[in-house]
Amino acid sequence: MDKPRVSPKDFFLWAAAMIALYVSVVSFIGLFFEYIDRAYPDALDYYVDPYSGAIRFFMASLIVLFPTFLILMRAIRRDIVRDAAKREIWVRRWALYLTVFIAGATIAIDLVTLINTFLGGDITARFILKVAIVLLVAAAGLMHFLADIWGYWNEFPDKARYVGYAAGLAVVLTVVGGFLIIGSPAQARLYRFDEQRVSDLSQIQYQIVNYWQQKLKLPQNLADLNDPLSGVVIPKDPQTGAAYEYRVVKAPYSFELCATFATDGAAMNAVAMPTGPAGSLDETWQHGSGHTCFMRTIDPQRYPPFTKGQAIPL
Repeated sequence: MDKPRVSPKDFFLWAAAMIALYVSVVSFIGLFFEYIDRAYPDALDYYVDPYSGAIRFFMASLIVLFPTFLILMRAIRRDIVRDAAKREIWVRRWALYLTVFIAGATIAIDLVTLINTFLGGDITARFILKVAIVLLVAAAGLMHFLADIWGYWNEFPDKARYVGYAAGLAVVLTVVGGFLIIGSPAQARLYRFDEQRVSDLSQIQYQIVNYWQQKLKLPQNLADLNDPLSGVVIPKDPQTGAAYEYRVVKAPYSFELCATFATDGAAMNAVAMPTGPAGSLDETWQHGSGHTCFMRTIDPQRYPPFTKGQAIPL
């Protein structure tokens, strides 16, 4: 009996389906790891990601690739129903056995990694939950594809559909959890505007201090800080295009910078990284939503004037 031939369509359907599956599983586990880290914050986590980049990437991967996997597998199963010989093509056997192998290897490798992290001082609750997630996902994949190898899903196609529905529901709930944490894309854009405002105010503050060190007086307005020779151009509000507010409070040392923020800085910090030590974000520019002013006073001992002939930093 001749072995069934593998058409280019068969090969690329299985290759694409397996790639979509592997990336979806990694993203699913990665999302749960992010949620666990937020539920059980560690004071030793100093890294701050203002826009939850890992969560966004995992969510995007799941939103695109998991439905792609389901669609591809549906097309593959339809081909098998039309032509039972396609159950025996080598690309199918390789894909199923490779997936079983990867699932088993993932269980072993992730357990070694998580135990190593735990022994290095990770929080016990985080360790237990992460191990549980890895074991559940890898074991579910292992059993599902072993059942496929043994022909169980061909014998009980209705159960295969129910498993697909359950997996789809789990992915949907996981993605919804991500939106609850990071908010909508519109909210993320407002956070970005506010971060740019803080960056602009910090730049303006530096230029004011530099101006005072050179001239021993505060500028009368922000336009005095523009310097075409050194390329200094004072920025404006990125969202509205309006100039930032500046005024001398008490000459020659005290001044005030103001901006109108779209979001509460404390809320942004909570979304960005609830883990980590208090004050891990820059507290000198903490702000609420709306009009906010920052009082600054130059200390001449910390920022001494430039002496005659001294090089002036740009």
